[in-house]
Amino acid sequence: MTLWESVLLGVIQGLFMFIPVSSSSHLVLTQHWMAATGSPLPSPETPEMLLFNLVVHLGTMVSVVVVMHRPLGRLLSGTLRELRWWARRRTLRHMIHLKLMLFGVVTTGVTGVLGLLVREYGTGVFATPWAVSLMLLVTGAILWWTDSVRETWRGAAQMTIWVALLIGLAQAAALFPGLSRSGLTIAMALALGMHRKIAAQYSFFVAIPTIVAATGVQSLSLLDHRGPLGVGVDAYVVAFVVSAVVGAGALWLVLRMLYRGHFRVFAVYVILLAIVTLILQPEDDALELAAADDAPTVVDEEAAP
Repeated sequence: MTLWESVLLGVIQGLFMFIPVSSSSHLVLTQHWMAATGSPLPSPETPEMLLFNLVVHLGTMVSVVVVMHRPLGRLLSGTLRELRWWARRRTLRHMIHLKLMLFGVVTTGVTGVLGLLVREYGTGVFATPWAVSLMLLVTGAILWWTDSVRETWRGAAQMTIWVALLIGLAQAAALFPGLSRSGLTIAMALALGMHRKIAAQYSFFVAIPTIVAATGVQSLSLLDHRGPLGVGVDAYVVAFVVSAVVGAGALWLVLRMLYRGHFRVFAVYVILLAIVTLILQPEDDALELAAADDAPTVVDEEAAP
């Protein structure tokens, strides 16, 4: 992997991790394009690329912490304060921050359990360009709908365990390439009546443990690897920095567009991308990709995280 390829993949990961147009679909399509142009990019299942995915996802986690440091700080300080109160009163009533932390664990747990089931049955067929295009159309329809939501009533104090469970289900669905983790979780939160700001903050709050858990699972496969890696340390460092910087800018943009109800811009983009991909993808090539034993298998790390 060259430094330019490292920069390109870092930009794609950082940009599309938070913009609700599915990072996995762009990674799949980019890898197909790079392979078609003769790039000797390692296969996604190799230790080199597994470690690369781990590095760029840690970079995007840094983006969340940087951009959302204020609400995250309030959540952590409020949780510590309520824990001291709970130690004396033994009740969770009126403990909004502590309950949000617990609900975050529920959401991440649901995503993890369902994510293991999805990985068990495999998602290789869903990583083909034609399947990604269909999923992108679904994402576009969901994003278009989010701007039509006007009446919301559920704030942080009105969060329930059922809301946390359903958002975890939506996050698990984003394991399939073409479905956006941020788009699905925010849309589910809005459908359940959550205010836009709370929906966005909760979506990116649960992204942190999801990213950590997903990268932790990936790193397990690296423990048995012996020998040198085919990718240099400089490529990993560059990818980490690029994904963190670009991810911070993308997250800042997404939050402001969501608050203003401008998600249809992203909807138009993914619908056009899906159409272009379907037009440019030959039918025989799509069938070969779907049937090939060595077709790339890409899991949407927006959800796993």
